[in-house]
Amino acid sequence: MYSYTKAESRERGKLFRKGLRQSLADCVDPAVRRRIESIDQAAAERGALELAALHEVQAKARQDLAAAKAVERTASRADKATAREARKQAEERVRLAERAVQKAERS
Repeated sequence: MYSYTKAESRERGKLFRKGLRQSLADCVDPAVRRRIESIDQAAAERGALELAALHEVQAKARQDLAAAKAVERTASRADKATAREARKQAEERVRLAERAVQKAERS
């Protein structure tokens, strides 16, 4: 997963266009290629850290859901509605976390 900053995206685009023009003239500057590779490497490292953080959030959301289910199952009749609402909120957090992880893994 790559996570580019806006400045890196702009600079990478400029360098890509510059490299394209140079390749048409058949005289590509190796400094352009090295700079693009260094930007890609920084974005890959940042993306890996973000993906690891998303996996942690997903794991915590799943643990919270399991706890909410246990509370719902053991709740008294008077507390059942509150426990059910807490479980539904925990399920929604799990769905959001899973979507975020899937989106990050696709990019």
